[in-house]
Amino acid sequence: MRGAAAGEGWPLDDRGAAYGDGLFETVLVRDGRPRLWDEHLARLARGCHVLGLPLPAEHRLAAPLAEAPSGLAVLKLMLTRGSGGRGYRAPATPAPRLRWQLAPFTPDVARWQEGVRVRHCALRLGIQPRLAGLKHLNRLENVLARAEWDDDEVAEGLLCDSDGRLVEATAMNLFWRRAGALETPRMDRCGVAGTLREALIERLEVREVDILPEALEAAEAVWLGNSVQGVWPVTRLDDAAGRPLLRWRLSASHRAFQAEAHRLLGYPLPDLN
Repeated sequence: MRGAAAGEGWPLDDRGAAYGDGLFETVLVRDGRPRLWDEHLARLARGCHVLGLPLPAEHRLAAPLAEAPSGLAVLKLMLTRGSGGRGYRAPATPAPRLRWQLAPFTPDVARWQEGVRVRHCALRLGIQPRLAGLKHLNRLENVLARAEWDDDEVAEGLLCDSDGRLVEATAMNLFWRRAGALETPRMDRCGVAGTLREALIERLEVREVDILPEALEAAEAVWLGNSVQGVWPVTRLDDAAGRPLLRWRLSASHRAFQAEAHRLLGYPLPDLN
């Protein structure tokens, strides 16, 4: 197992670079302490099991934290199968590479407080249950979906799978309140099961459901969230052409959901009065 900062070069034959054969985690770090660390380790372990990679020892994964600056930072861990094999055929005994990068981070407080405008994406996610929920390195679908707009007023894009079911945003998970119940899309076909999502499902009894996008018409409140940015309330949803479809007013229910999420991340509760 080899570990190094991301500044060191990758060999051209690394299977992560060549095929997306690997996993990554992005961890919020506050004064050298990682948030939702257990959830990140659990997701990485699930990914290693599916891909058939040896899981690095926790002390190797945590070693970069010794170099974390004071305040907020994001630690990106990247684990690949390493080099070797012939074409798509993996080596019988992989020699994984572990790379990492630490970068200072400042969250977008205005999006916590004012909410965000989002849109539907035209791209549809392919259904692959074996990889569902994992944060693997092959993220071309997300790259293509994010390329669908360049309007800075649009914070995120919502993605459906090839059967038309809501799944996630390009880099965040999706939540809503409907008929008084908290819900989020099921992640058994595709998509990334975020660590903040996992923690909120456990703490707030968020239901995992299969729905079509039209079901958001009945939503009383909608949010996007991940373990780095926190939770953004959604105030406007556009179609894939940029035409407005739905709007929501910020309310006390937005505050309550954000409060639980932000406690987990050490973020302050936005003032939504």
